[in-house]
Amino acid sequence: MKEQRKKLTSANLISLIFFILASALYLINEKYEVFGQRGADEFVAVTAVNDGDTISVMIERKPEKIRLIGIDAPEMGQKPWGEEAKRHLEALLNSCQWKVRLEYDVEKRDKYGRILAYLWTSDGRMINLLMVKSGYAMLFTFPPNVRHADELQTAQREARAGRAGIWAEKGLKERPGDYRKSHPRL
Repeated sequence: MKEQRKKLTSANLISLIFFILASALYLINEKYEVFGQRGADEFVAVTAVNDGDTISVMIERKPEKIRLIGIDAPEMGQKPWGEEAKRHLEALLNSCQWKVRLEYDVEKRDKYGRILAYLWTSDGRMINLLMVKSGYAMLFTFPPNVRHADELQTAQREARAGRAGIWAEKGLKERPGDYRKSHPRL
């Protein structure tokens, strides 16, 4: 009887350890996408543009919101620039038939549950970079997701020097982050 109880306790302990390890691996994969990362040639369909730095896509038949890493576009309430940024992102997506490849960085999701990604077209253009280059978004680094920060910073310098979009004479009056602080979401 004592031998049976000892074997049962050992089996329970092994099962518990296995469960804890499996749970930890699952959580790590969800946050950092260590296992089963999307293939380099896998594209997802964009279903909507929410604003200049957030889109909706379908991933494995599940709707997901994607926040573009490294950029901050004017908010929709920052007229006319929020609407202009959204329209420009829509035009970029039109040029690639609304299909993009997602590139993740260190952290996969933000505190709102949105997937964080760089968007790539089939011809190798990074949409995040194009938004900054054209002056419809600004650099917004949020460590540890800084893989393309240098490229985005260079693009912003060029956009500012060329007075493109939000950097024009009658450009954006308030940074999107400052606007969000004075206009919090409900």
